[in-house]
Amino acid sequence: MHLSGLLGRPIIARDGDEVGRVEDVIVRLSGPESYPAVTGLVAGVGGRRVFVSTGQIASLTQQRVDLLQNKVDLRGFERRDGEVLLRADLLDHRLIDVPAAELIHAYDVELEDTGSGWVLARLDTRRPARLFGLLKSHDGHASRDWKAFEPLIGHNQSIEVRRVGGRVSTLKPAQIADLLEDADKREGGEILDRVHTDPELEADVFEELDPDKANKLLGDMTDTEVAAVLGRMRADDAADAVAELRQSRRRRVLDLMPAGQRTKVITLMGFNPSSAGGLMSVDVVECPAGTTAAQALARIAAARSLQPEALLKMHVLGESRELIGVVSVIALVQAEPQLPVEKLMDTDPVRVAPDADLTDVALLMADFNLATIPVVDDSDRVLGVVTVDDVLEATIPDDWRRREPAPRPTREPTYTATVESTTRGTMPQAGDRP
Repeated sequence: MHLSGLLGRPIIARDGDEVGRVEDVIVRLSGPESYPAVTGLVAGVGGRRVFVSTGQIASLTQQRVDLLQNKVDLRGFERRDGEVLLRADLLDHRLIDVPAAELIHAYDVELEDTGSGWVLARLDTRRPARLFGLLKSHDGHASRDWKAFEPLIGHNQSIEVRRVGGRVSTLKPAQIADLLEDADKREGGEILDRVHTDPELEADVFEELDPDKANKLLGDMTDTEVAAVLGRMRADDAADAVAELRQSRRRRVLDLMPAGQRTKVITLMGFNPSSAGGLMSVDVVECPAGTTAAQALARIAAARSLQPEALLKMHVLGESRELIGVVSVIALVQAEPQLPVEKLMDTDPVRVAPDADLTDVALLMADFNLATIPVVDDSDRVLGVVTVDDVLEATIPDDWRRREPAPRPTREPTYTATVESTTRGTMPQAGDRP
């Protein structure tokens, strides 16, 4: 049964009189593994909106609703915590398509009779065809299983129920960033609310956001909230974000950040953003000469706070902390554990000064097949490292970013339970108000 076909249908009392019309259908969300059960209807009766429970309904069809009794309670309908109204909250709204990691419009809602009650079973996600300005029948609609979606419903009293699914956090940070860039303000607020429960994920998402979008979202947050997010981000991304803040906020936010992160950010902000110094990460994995391959690998394993891309090379330092060589993780893994790194390292690694421009860095990486390149000062001391993903992000043209992303393979989740088996026995008792 389609929701659009049920709305406006007559509600018939037991004696055959029409007592009202269907204005909405009420369900309760019950987690990602269950289909939400229909708990009642919102009926329009003489200008009032009243509640009709499923226990009062004798039969529900696409043409009419028949009641078990002659009267309905005329007290005005008041939504209770956790209740979702399909017309008000779902129809013509967007939801997260979890397998495809995109926002999908709900053009209609399909209800299904399980034998023990009606449930929200599927969504129609294809715009209905029109003939001479009129909607055609629902035949051929794209009907998708409800469990593939994460609802974005703005009703505050159901927000805790919506958080139960938690499937937004299973998406990759770049996918969540794409959702936020496509979302309107209300939808974006809901998505951020889900992500906020995982601070590390929240920081990763902000690293992936378009700078303009990130700046808008940070503009809606307090200084304390902004500092908390930037404090968990990579220092180079945090420096870019601070630079985009209003000048009046920068010092306040910096003062609220953890001391170590604040020092890194201020250091990076001293370089031109399009130079090697502006692109580099100041977190570098390093070891002194005389370190064995096994000891070097142990240092890499312990560097859990560093971005993985920065761990591809071990930087070997001399007595004055000058760079004397680099050795790849692959070489360390393949070497005898007790072999000194001096026997494995490149003693004349490619390096750049902090004022090297983006083009020079990119060409060096391409010419020498480098995934990372160290940035050094005049005394050859390591200041940071530029990774290939930083170079790619800086060199991709803006118009490429606005292109529709290439389709990627998606796999619909396999649901082991049927609609009937997941809902049977869970319906409210007759006449109960949920």
